[in-house]
Amino acid sequence: MKLDAILRRMKKSKLFLIGLIGLILIVGVCLLSPLFMPHDPNQATLAKRLSEPDWFSGGGLGGNPFGTDPLGRDVLSRLLEGGRVSLLISVSVVVISSLIGTLVGLFAGYFGGVVDRLLMRICDMLMAIPALILAICVVAVLGTNLFNLIATLCIASWVTSARLVRATVLSIRGKEYVLAARVMGMKNGTIIMKEVLPNTLTPILISCTQRFGSTILVEASMSYLGMGVPVPTPSWGNMISDGREYLATAPWVVIIPGVALMLTVLCFNFLGDGLRDIFDPKNTD
Repeated sequence: MKLDAILRRMKKSKLFLIGLIGLILIVGVCLLSPLFMPHDPNQATLAKRLSEPDWFSGGGLGGNPFGTDPLGRDVLSRLLEGGRVSLLISVSVVVISSLIGTLVGLFAGYFGGVVDRLLMRICDMLMAIPALILAICVVAVLGTNLFNLIATLCIASWVTSARLVRATVLSIRGKEYVLAARVMGMKNGTIIMKEVLPNTLTPILISCTQRFGSTILVEASMSYLGMGVPVPTPSWGNMISDGREYLATAPWVVIIPGVALMLTVLCFNFLGDGLRDIFDPKNTD
């Protein structure tokens, strides 16, 4: 597809534009948060615990615009720092798992036979276990820290990329240009890198974009259960967990990180759906 056609479809896709603009704002604010973060996200001030948001209590935008949590920590500062942590984990997991899954899918789809059957049976075994349950079990054994969390989520999510790439490779390995490369005496590695891999990049890109949101949700779920981001490092999941007992008396402690989580996942989903429509060969617009 030509670049001008892609740009034209991007401009016409409302889902893509909403997701892109939303993510630019969210990611930009989170990454630049150290420049304007009002307080230390881990600084506890018990005298100010569960303080109402300044705008809600009629005090304007003062020291705690989004109020404080049960330990008197500033919710806005923890929200921004938690966003950075969640985005870091999501990007690391999606990139690493996509690389692993792409390599597995390329080998399984291109070589077929015993290699394909062996790799796909491993994928089937992992897919038989829900990703969240598998991640919780692995973290329970390895312990809770950021490295183990990222490694666990990678183990639970590379299968999706592997099966997607395998299906794409199976559909193109018999194409004329692949057969011509074999006749010319090109090595299998060269054929995979020059002829097969470029044709799998589009579905990989769309899949990665859609998986960012699901990865953030899984990380938030594990943090909510106390098996994700270790305390006192803030995460949207453990912020919701910390405030669940105060939902009736201090709802902002739960609602604010919950809304941030919802909007981020929605933007990633909108962006992924928009990219799918843009690169859809059936789309003649």
